Amino acid sequence: MIDGSRRNFLKTSAGVAGLCSLGPSAVLQALSGDEVAHSGARLEPFPLASVRLGAGIFQEEEEINARYLDSLSVERLLHSFRVTAGISSSAIPYKGWEDPTCELRGHFAGGHYLSAVALASASSGNAVLKNRGNELVAGLDACQKKIGNHYLSAYPSDLFEHLAQGKPVWAPFYTYHKIMAGLLDMYLLTGNTDALQMAEDMGQWAQEYMVGISTDQRQRMLRTEYGGMNEVLVNLAAVTNKDRYISAAHLFEQPSFLDPLAERRDELQGLHANTHVPKIIGAARMYEVTGDRRYREIAEYFLAEVSTARSYAIGNTSLDEHWRTAPGKLGGTLGWTNAECCVAYNLMKLQRLVYGWTADARWMDAYERALFNCRLGTQNAQGLKQYFFPLAAGYWRAYNSPEESFWCCTGTGIEEFAKFADTIYFRRGNDIYVNQFIPSTLDWEDEGLIIEQVTKFPLEQGTTLKIRSSRPGPRTIHIRIPGWTTEQAAIKVNGRALEAMADPGSYLAIRRSWQNGDTIAISLPMELRREPLPGDDSVTAALYGPLLLAADLGAAPTDGSYRIIHSGDTVPKNLPPPESLPKAAANSGAKTDQWIQIESKENLRFTATGENAKHQLMPMYQIANQSYSVYWQMQSVNKQT
Repeated sequence: MIDGSRRNFLKTSAGVAGLCSLGPSAVLQALSGDEVAHSGARLEPFPLASVRLGAGIFQEEEEINARYLDSLSVERLLHSFRVTAGISSSAIPYKGWEDPTCELRGHFAGGHYLSAVALASASSGNAVLKNRGNELVAGLDACQKKIGNHYLSAYPSDLFEHLAQGKPVWAPFYTYHKIMAGLLDMYLLTGNTDALQMAEDMGQWAQEYMVGISTDQRQRMLRTEYGGMNEVLVNLAAVTNKDRYISAAHLFEQPSFLDPLAERRDELQGLHANTHVPKIIGAARMYEVTGDRRYREIAEYFLAEVSTARSYAIGNTSLDEHWRTAPGKLGGTLGWTNAECCVAYNLMKLQRLVYGWTADARWMDAYERALFNCRLGTQNAQGLKQYFFPLAAGYWRAYNSPEESFWCCTGTGIEEFAKFADTIYFRRGNDIYVNQFIPSTLDWEDEGLIIEQVTKFPLEQGTTLKIRSSRPGPRTIHIRIPGWTTEQAAIKVNGRALEAMADPGSYLAIRRSWQNGDTIAISLPMELRREPLPGDDSVTAALYGPLLLAADLGAAPTDGSYRIIHSGDTVPKNLPPPESLPKAAANSGAKTDQWIQIESKENLRFTATGENAKHQLMPMYQIANQSYSVYWQMQSVNKQT
């Protein structure tokens, strides 16, 4: 049964810490994360339509992404759907993973693209892209009606028969999920009711197809990547309040994968990372909609295990798209094919969910790390996206081609760069939570409250909140005090310093009757620190605040084939071997500031002393046309004088 109290599409909660007073009209609340979680209090993100990005890098990247989305033709996106439905099409089809012969065709054209334009419409009011989405939905609707049995895809249902018969096939349910998710996003974010009915029809087809298959055969079929079929069916249940879609979601569960996690066992070695993270997102949504706590325990354990024992300093995981090693043993795994970008996208979705239940600020810290180090920077000036995130020394960024790639990471990328505003502010009752330090304006129309966040973060070590209130009244504003800041972190309200401060890695909650013109100035000093590669203390990364620092190793190759990949391939051809890691003039026990110097806090420029040379460092997100290294080889103790 669907738990009606859990039917909000997204749910989160957060805790606060710290206690002091700010005059007779204001207090700082003290409430632990466990108390918030056990009280049943829940956080919800503000609707994207309530938040607008301000001037800065996130707004610039959002606009670049929108221009790329606008460059794509709806007629060309529809081509394979129309051919499958028996509708004539004279459009020139796109290539790569959208080629008419590719078994993943439709995942981007009818799935990710719909989600991205829906997100762009909601987050920036982009009416042009909203109309593109409506046009695409109408075209897909005609295809679904022509097929006539609720089915919709850019390939015939024969591929599902191949799956059932054990014949070679790529991932038909993976693509089916993307299309359903895109339609559901068009309904939720733009109000397109036709899209909801189409998603329902697709859900009905999937359930009817799977319910007639034996349990053993179904479990064999589920060894083939099926994306987030369980998640999208749970989301459909939450939107429609129909239990049948919960039953359908259960058909896409794998006890062989979930049971060890429920028993807190890491049996992930050898598994394909991005095949399995969406399954955990589905489990998380199952907890939220049904209340079955076992799903929550699975999601929490999985996220904590991957984040602590299987992730690199950028905030992402995997080698060759898989978990290749035992937990905590990442030595020797640095290469070109690290950290498939899709995995970061999905882990951030999961962090966002688990944060809500646990009231644990570390998940917003983790979200921030991935946002700045593993997402920002993976788009070039033409809106093209990365697939892998190379972590071996001497490599560089490479991107999809505009019309000849259409990888899964192109798809999650166009979604990510359309929704930067979705995790900045959350609410619980009339409380507000400030989670990310991004220039933006929150317009809480129902409460008559506007908060403008003015910052150049991370070029500025802090942020300022400017408040306008048409209905003054007591409200609590909760501010994340990130785990990376120092004990010198401070907050001023209307120029007056608070008498106490929350510990790093928690929330400070300020309650008062907010008036027009009130300001909250937040100072978050950064410092240098290092982070060893799990399993190999002799290899380390350097960070400054939340920012991973990369060594500039010179210009990236000028051969365009190394930078833009004009096919469905995900790695440039004829890659040279990686370089040796740069050697730090320090051993693994040395303090970071003994071998890295801050040259400019304002410009985020640093110098690292190597064994035989000095290296210029900058935040990884600023690396564009350079070869780089984010890891260092530390000297052995007997070499250090």
